[in-house]
Amino acid sequence: MQNIRFDFSDLHRHGAAFFNFLALRKKVFVDQLHWDIPHNDAFEMDQYDTPVAHYSLVERDGRIVGGARAMATTAVWGEHTYMLRDAHSGKLPHIPPQVMSVDIASPLVWECTRLVIDDCLTTQAERSECLELIVDGLVDTARAHGAEELICLSSMALMRALRQLGYDVDRLGETYRNGEDGRIYGVLRMPADYSRSRKARSQPIPFPLRAGAGGRNTAEVLHEAIA
Repeated sequence: MQNIRFDFSDLHRHGAAFFNFLALRKKVFVDQLHWDIPHNDAFEMDQYDTPVAHYSLVERDGRIVGGARAMATTAVWGEHTYMLRDAHSGKLPHIPPQVMSVDIASPLVWECTRLVIDDCLTTQAERSECLELIVDGLVDTARAHGAEELICLSSMALMRALRQLGYDVDRLGETYRNGEDGRIYGVLRMPADYSRSRKARSQPIPFPLRAGAGGRNTAEVLHEAIA
C-alpha cells in the first residue's frame, strides 16, 4: 500500500484516484451506513469537495482502498466554511451544533473529514496500515501548510484505533448518537504529528565509534580523510 496526496490543482496526475475515492465513499457512507448525503448511483460528493480541500488516499495494486479529506479551519467556499464550523452554526441538520464546544478558525488547525477504509481490507493489520498511511498523509499536508493540530468528527472507535497507532488523540466537546447508523460520534483533536512507527523510522541511525588507525576513532579518521 502507498499514500498519494493531492488537491484540485494536481488531481489529474493521479488518474481516476479522486473519482475512485468518491465511489468508495458512496459504497461505505451511503450504501452501508445509509447516510442521507448528496450522491448519485456512482459517487458521493458534497459541498466541501472544493478547490480548498486536500486529499490523502491509499492505493493498493492500482485500487483506492482508503482515504480522507482535509482543509484549514479558515477555509471558505461560497456560503460554507468547513464542516464542523457549519454544524456549530446550525447549517447542517444531521450534526448537532453542541458537538463542537468552541468555534475554531485558525490556520494552525485543520479539519479532516470523510475518512474511509474499504472492507476489501479484511485483516486488522491491513486496516491499521491503511489508517496509518491516511493519517500520516494528512499530517504531511497539514504541516506543509503550517498547521499544528488536526480535528475531525468521528466515531469513538476511531479514537481507540488512532491511539493504538501512537497518535495523541483527545475528545473535544460532547458526543451524540447518529440516528442514521446508530454510532456514537464526537469531535477528536490531535497534534499534527506522525504515528509511532513513522517517528521510529525517521530516527537517525547511530554512527558507531570504533578505534581506527593509531587508536583514533572512525569519525576522526573520516574527518581527516575529507579534510
